[in-house]
Amino acid sequence: MGTRKKTTASGAEHPANSRYSEIESIDSPRTRHVDDNTSTVFSAFVFVVTFMVAMAVGLVLGGGIDIWTICASFAIAVAAISTIHVASQWERVIVLRLGKFNRVTGPGLYFTIPIFERAVLRADTRTMLTGFGAEETLTSDLVPVDVDAAVFWMVWDPEKACMEVENYYDAVSMAAQTALRDAIGRKSISDVTVHRDKLDQELRDKIEEKAGPWGISIISVEIRDIVIPKDLQKDMAAAAKAEREKDARIVLAEVEKDVAAMLLEATEVYRQDEMAFELRSMHLLSEGVKESNGTLVIPSAYSEGFRRDKAGE
Repeated sequence: MGTRKKTTASGAEHPANSRYSEIESIDSPRTRHVDDNTSTVFSAFVFVVTFMVAMAVGLVLGGGIDIWTICASFAIAVAAISTIHVASQWERVIVLRLGKFNRVTGPGLYFTIPIFERAVLRADTRTMLTGFGAEETLTSDLVPVDVDAAVFWMVWDPEKACMEVENYYDAVSMAAQTALRDAIGRKSISDVTVHRDKLDQELRDKIEEKAGPWGISIISVEIRDIVIPKDLQKDMAAAAKAEREKDARIVLAEVEKDVAAMLLEATEVYRQDEMAFELRSMHLLSEGVKESNGTLVIPSAYSEGFRRDKAGE
């Protein structure tokens, strides 16, 4: 039994369960050709109305309807649907005259000269979405990763988008994939996973550099998912744990160093003032008795301080 395949928006086939086809499933529709997207209802309406009007005129002028009237009405109706067109609010239509670029028209109602002019392409000026990915791409430290991303873009110059590149949608998709693989190959795995925002900006600049001459503006690029092999995930988790333990030991050593410095300073104070040392000893003794909540047996030497105080009096 063969593997099921899915045709994505870019026209390529991939296995139906692959992550690549999953990311491409969110793509916006491809560039639409006028011949494939002319409003059937509007054309039919124009044809019927024109045909009926021509028949009525023929009936009035000729006093009847014959084969010539029908043929003439049909020819006029065909010419009408070749002349009168309509474009949606977000569409811009490229019109060629005798094979050369003539104008960009739309939205709404527009007209062309039959035979001499033809509408060849429609550019969608809305914000478009293209999903792309890089499978098993090696980072600079030779770690294979699968990365999914999405690019948001729009056509700002319909003439360039339709005249400078054969299919601007596929061109943007390919430029995005190439830029992603190139960026991953120059970064370590830590840079890819931690600094996603920098990778997003780098990808946007690279794709903008290629797509700008085509009349396309890149709005943003967003990394959706980064997948690392499971065996490497365990190794990276162990390395991260070791790094955290190392940081904790360094912090503990710094604290002990500070404590040692304070103890050294306190030692100098107690060395110069014996009475302060004895008071500190009695304070520690008092705290020990409070915390133990019981009777504490101490050597008689601890009472020397009290006797000395009484002798001084």
